[in-house]
Amino acid sequence: MKRLTILLGMTAFGWLGAQMVARYPVARKAGQVDDYHGTKVADPYRWLEDTDSAETAAWVAAENKVTQDYLAKIPQRSRFKDRLTTLYNYERYVRFEKAGPRYLFQRNDGLQNQNVLYAADGLTGKERVLLDPNTLRADGTAALAETVPSMDGRLLAYGLADAGSDWNEWHVRNVATGQDLPDVIRWSKFIPAAWAADQRSFYYLKFPEPKPGQALRDANQFSKLYLHKLGEPQSADTLIYERPDQPQWLFAPIVTDDGRYLIIIIDTGDYGKNLLAYQDLHAKPPKTVDLIRDLTASYAPLGNHGTVLYFQTNDHAAKGKIIAIDIAKPARENWREVVPEGKDAIASAQLVNDRLVMSYLHDAANRLAVYTLDGARTDVALPGVGQVEFFPAHQNDKEMFFAFSGFTSPRVMYRLDVAMATNRAAAVRQSKLSFDPAQFETKQVFYPGKDGTKIPMTLVYRKGIKLDGRNPTVLYGYGGFNISVTPTFNPWVIEWMELGGVYASANLRGGAEYGEEWHYAGKGAKKQNVFDDFIAAAEWLIANHYTSTPRLAIFGGSNGGLLIGAVLNQRPDLFGAAMPAVGVMDMLRFQKFTIGAAWVSEYGSSDNAADFKVLYRYSPLHNIRPGTHYPPVLITTSDHDDRVVPGHSFKYAATLQAAQAPQGSTAPILIRIETRAGHGAGKPTTKTIDEYADRLAFLTRELKMEP
Repeated sequence: MKRLTILLGMTAFGWLGAQMVARYPVARKAGQVDDYHGTKVADPYRWLEDTDSAETAAWVAAENKVTQDYLAKIPQRSRFKDRLTTLYNYERYVRFEKAGPRYLFQRNDGLQNQNVLYAADGLTGKERVLLDPNTLRADGTAALAETVPSMDGRLLAYGLADAGSDWNEWHVRNVATGQDLPDVIRWSKFIPAAWAADQRSFYYLKFPEPKPGQALRDANQFSKLYLHKLGEPQSADTLIYERPDQPQWLFAPIVTDDGRYLIIIIDTGDYGKNLLAYQDLHAKPPKTVDLIRDLTASYAPLGNHGTVLYFQTNDHAAKGKIIAIDIAKPARENWREVVPEGKDAIASAQLVNDRLVMSYLHDAANRLAVYTLDGARTDVALPGVGQVEFFPAHQNDKEMFFAFSGFTSPRVMYRLDVAMATNRAAAVRQSKLSFDPAQFETKQVFYPGKDGTKIPMTLVYRKGIKLDGRNPTVLYGYGGFNISVTPTFNPWVIEWMELGGVYASANLRGGAEYGEEWHYAGKGAKKQNVFDDFIAAAEWLIANHYTSTPRLAIFGGSNGGLLIGAVLNQRPDLFGAAMPAVGVMDMLRFQKFTIGAAWVSEYGSSDNAADFKVLYRYSPLHNIRPGTHYPPVLITTSDHDDRVVPGHSFKYAATLQAAQAPQGSTAPILIRIETRAGHGAGKPTTKTIDEYADRLAFLTRELKMEP
């Protein structure tokens, strides 16, 4: 093995009299070349995909040293960390639901690394800690990933994730005593458990045990649905459903509240579509019956009245509708429409107390309404423009809970009384702010895409800014997987605005803001629309004097990291800085790792000749042009990311560093690699604060903001 060395040459960065020096590690170039349908594609940094090798570890350590040496020379960084620590130090609520006679909720007192699960006997009753993940690891990297209370509220199945991994280890806790049962379930991920009607067993998804050392990298295939009976070893669990002919498929279990049916949602990886099967649990033995056999739409189960099942679907309704299917006569001609498609897309729905509680998307913000099963509608007032998140409820409940938040308002927990004709919502838990939201302004604008499509974008900033083109601005985007970008609170955005910055969030095609048609306009062969929408957002901000190229930074994570990498290649002249996070950067090999094969329906696959041409045309890794003057870039990833494996960012960073124009460029290409962290979920508060302090330091320096 060749020893990793450091370049002797230096690139100097000057700022406010301080000298910023970076020495990029030498990344060995191998002779790997792949043939894709007759096109030869070099992959010289393939060895960086092996995140456990000594050579990769040496490269990671050297890159982190370059980045930390750079950040250490920015005097404001410590001030940013102090202010972020203050902003994060507020009591906040994350989840709230009824579980039998009790209420369960998650709260963070402020700077706790992980949210704590509490139980209370009433809405205002005495609270007690039910589960505190902060006591499980000294570094705070054990996170509570899923919580599923039994129907009677006596038991809680909960999943623990270690160091940000998607892998969940299921445990069961007695809610009254706070003691764990001996049951432990391993090698489960992505899908919540579901309690059986007997309340002494639960369904869960399991993958084959990975080979030693490969748990964070190997493809996740051949999952199976099992039933675990409490008190028995996992090896004795009953196989319920599998499809060995479809190794990428996932199976999500839902048990109807009357305990009669097990509904199996079959996720084929085609976002916005799924198949359905069910078992009548009263039959001896239960048999699996295919209900939805054709992959043409999405079907989300809401509940049942006897043999009549209710679904949220986009079947012949791009913006969604509610239908009823009687499985005693399941032919399509017998389906009944309960709530028709409207002008706004349905974001989510719940069946509670014979009412349908519906969250809609109106120009990328949520609205709330309640329908009776005969179609009568009542609108529910919300406190402003923001995001609504439903929490689980049972059909016979007289109440349900949801959270409401905005760019400048943390989550408030609301109780919706669905037993009253007024359907009133009242706050039951409210976060305590550490800043004054009145000093900020939120504004929604619409701008034309390259093809004339009207795109919404939300801007937040301190009141009284001047439109002189000098405002430092962060433009955020995602654009994919049928995921809507709605107003979300993040303390780092508050500090960014306190520094005089503008935060812009663009609602690109590929999301679900306007239904399935909006999604399809930004997936597969139409992915370029997403990049064009984002570039058009940047051009609009500049043309309308909010900012200018030297003051404009772009930011996105995961699929949004892919977005940043792609537009940076296409328009390096347009941006003053870029921050791609945990991005999908190698569009020719993403399907070979962990859950990547499930994204083929969204992106296509290099295994297909037609898809290869599309992917190769925009793949961030493969469209870096040597000798180009790229703006400053701060790449972020984590060593335990088993959603988008860090090899994506490693290869991208090495390639971009080698390609950056060597003559006259003062723009650094940096990569920050977090340890014992994953794709983002469950990241400890201390690590989150450090990461955003580093981003703010990078932006302050590279956008040449006032010290």
